[in-house]
Amino acid sequence: MTVMLGVHQPGTSPLHRLGAGPKLACLAALGVALLVRPHWTVASGALLLVLGLALVARLRWRESARGLVPLAGFLLALAAFQTWQQGWQTAVQLSASLFALVLAGTLLTATTPADRLVDLLVRGTRPFARLGLDPEAFALAVSLMLRSIPALGEVFAESRDAARARGVEREPRAILVPTAVRTVARAHAVGEALAARGLAEG
Repeated sequence: MTVMLGVHQPGTSPLHRLGAGPKLACLAALGVALLVRPHWTVASGALLLVLGLALVARLRWRESARGLVPLAGFLLALAAFQTWQQGWQTAVQLSASLFALVLAGTLLTATTPADRLVDLLVRGTRPFARLGLDPEAFALAVSLMLRSIPALGEVFAESRDAARARGVEREPRAILVPTAVRTVARAHAVGEALAARGLAEG
């Protein structure tokens, strides 16, 4: 069974008491900052900040780690490749930025009940309904995206283990192709489940 990102963990920490709107705005600001200032020091600082917030939130790390550890393994492999291709600064910048964003998303969904997050997204996008955007569908899509990121890490880890069992773990195609195929299959399965419940009509 796939462990989803940031399954809500009730608590009384300051992050739990903070409203969904400010937390979502902080997540967006973090993404913009990492995009505008692509430097390894900025990425490292952002990751340390998010780790500190995770400690403040007192997450149940055993539950969170099941989804984050496979992703961390993927990012370590990415860092090794980038170190070889572009140097350690680029490797740290990319890996730390991605992990900071995913961990921040974990914090958002772990400290915010799903119904509040979806309601916020629906209210925020309702003015765009006149342009053809379905606020409910958009909110559902964002919620699924936030909750499914570590599933990609799990798929990658399973493909890597399968390649290792066949003795071809050093062949990138033996890992990347199964990962891509299984990711697309998982997306189709989610789409079919939504369609079966009448959530993907139109």
